[in-house]
Amino acid sequence: MAVYMCACGCSCAGAGWLSALLLLAALAPCPSLRVPPHHPHVRCYSVGELGDGEAPAQLLGRSLRWDHYVPVQLVPQLERVQEATEGHPRRHRRHRQPACPVLQLRSGLRSEPNERSISPWRYRIDEDENRYPRKLAFAECLCSGCVDVKTGRETTSLNSVAIHQTMMVLRRKPCPRPTGPGLVTFEVDYIRVPVGCTCVLPRTAR
Repeated sequence: MAVYMCACGCSCAGAGWLSALLLLAALAPCPSLRVPPHHPHVRCYSVGELGDGEAPAQLLGRSLRWDHYVPVQLVPQLERVQEATEGHPRRHRRHRQPACPVLQLRSGLRSEPNERSISPWRYRIDEDENRYPRKLAFAECLCSGCVDVKTGRETTSLNSVAIHQTMMVLRRKPCPRPTGPGLVTFEVDYIRVPVGCTCVLPRTAR
């Protein structure tokens, strides 16, 4: 009778195919042959390694070009508008009370697309300190209905709905234990960003 020894000292015996099956069974409980559990490497960062509202430079490769996204490109422009309205309380009050506008057909050609749309919208800055990019421009529909191109006023025969774009962002989270206090890590996340509005037929009861 042939005797086989596994790498950890486990023994199995048999002849022919029976011995081969016993050998495979003996290999299973050997600790040296077990596949260790997968522990993904998590890189942790201290506050000193991160800039104000920035992500680590090594995570911002050429493939991650957030500046190509319109929600990122619009943020500086919106911030300039906010700074201008803060110095003019009356303008600020009008800005804080959005309403469905009356479409000016003649002056519409000189306006931005969101202003001359029959489903007009405005932009606001959404800020999340645990997200990169920290600031994004979110679109908000100004009408529940849509603007009639003949009268320039809102009609309820159509509904305004937001159009969303899926965007990849980085989420800042505390490092898993055991680590030193105050260390953070970043994880990839996908969010739906409202980028504009459009007109659709209203839902009707069946």
